[in-house]
Amino acid sequence: MKLRKEAIDIVVEICDRYKNEPSPLMLILSDVQKEYGYIPLEVQEIISAKTGIPVSDIYGVVTFYNFFSLEPKGKYVIGVCIGTACYVKGGQNILDKFGEALKIKPGQTTEDGLFSLDDLRCLGACGIAPAVSINGKVYPKVTLAQVPQIIQEYREKSEEE
Repeated sequence: MKLRKEAIDIVVEICDRYKNEPSPLMLILSDVQKEYGYIPLEVQEIISAKTGIPVSDIYGVVTFYNFFSLEPKGKYVIGVCIGTACYVKGGQNILDKFGEALKIKPGQTTEDGLFSLDDLRCLGACGIAPAVSINGKVYPKVTLAQVPQIIQEYREKSEEE
């Protein structure tokens, strides 16, 4: 992939924004993720050149934290909690049901670019397990029967926009 000059300029501007920070990497990556929705290798190379941080270190951070992505995410990012409380209450089954309904695995995006599916380690919502988050909206005590309804809700929402 070849980045357009405008995209490169934005990444450079983001790096410059934090040049006086003692540890700028998380701030830079966070802003790039917000701007583009993902952080491809080409962008990591620009960040490395601007900050002097090795690409291997940047890649390690991007792949360690689940809120960063190497691939473009869908319009709606479905995060299914499979932390202990959610797992015990059926979180894995909910994740599997979303994957089956959307025909994707965790970490993938539907061909139409509408949905991405992520398995999350903890949403901090143990009292409402199993919990699902879609673009920040948390669904409590999700059942298998609700999965198709939730997907349909977002399909309709997308058609209205």
